[in-house]
Amino acid sequence: MKKVAYFRVSTTDQSIESQRDALLKAIGLTEFNKEYLDKVSGATEAMKREGFKTMVEHCLSKGDTLYLYSIDRIGRDAIDIQTTIRDLLQAGINVHVVGLGELNGEVGAIVTGVLAHIAQLERTKINERTGAGRDLAKSTFRATGKTHNGKLSLGRPKKIDCGDVIKWRRTNKASIADTAKHFGISAASVKRCATLS
Repeated sequence: MKKVAYFRVSTTDQSIESQRDALLKAIGLTEFNKEYLDKVSGATEAMKREGFKTMVEHCLSKGDTLYLYSIDRIGRDAIDIQTTIRDLLQAGINVHVVGLGELNGEVGAIVTGVLAHIAQLERTKINERTGAGRDLAKSTFRATGKTHNGKLSLGRPKKIDCGDVIKWRRTNKASIADTAKHFGISAASVKRCATLS
């Protein structure tokens, strides 16, 4: 019977190390037989994620235990979470969540349902906060020409032409700070252009 861990992070620069450490400490293990990872938003359905799907279809079997750091690692959609956990339990796979223990029987179904709805509520709050931030940036930009964070444009920064930056700096014998200010970019971007030239 395998002990399998599943981790999910939302962005490529996030690490799973804190999830792994907390999970191992909580269950008193030093390692898992197998680990699977997805770097994807919790809004993506569990079985549409490469790591999760591979784990379910090619690794987990009856009697194995799936360990999760938290219920929202499966996702943030209440129906998807409940369906996924139900399908795993029906296949004879044990599901263990840090702080909750093993989810099984009617109590497990109730706990899963409540936590799944909390995860979905958190997703809704994140979307609301993101939307409010975008609206504030747009209205401030319209009023002042800058976003509420002081940026000179909305969205991703414009791609800079390092040739233009270096040429302007040399022609004007400008400092890194003055060049950055002139182009509306960071000093680090000016230095990066200098190393590429």
